[in-house]
Amino acid sequence: MKLRQIAHARTGDKGDTSSISLIAFDPKDYARLAQEVTATRVKAHFGALVAGEVIRYEIPSLGALNFVMRQALGGGVTRSLILDTHGKSLSSALLDFDIPDA
Repeated sequence: MKLRQIAHARTGDKGDTSSISLIAFDPKDYARLAQEVTATRVKAHFGALVAGEVIRYEIPSLGALNFVMRQALGGGVTRSLILDTHGKSLSSALLDFDIPDA
């Protein structure tokens, strides 16, 4: 199943760093997100698009995970030649991530 079936996401950026928050629609799905959506798997999902490290922060009180991805925006808004310099489409790309059906 795709993450978009149980969660929504928001993206932010600062320089060459993208931050994606993944938020469960239903708090009961948070544990599943925390188990399945690891920093290692997120880095693999984005492949060469993310050249730096991916750090995951857990926010159980909000049913959310926050992924900070370094070197993910081609140098940053003022330096990059990529089409989506702010990385807003990265949240949609993360929601396309596959996890096992419950």
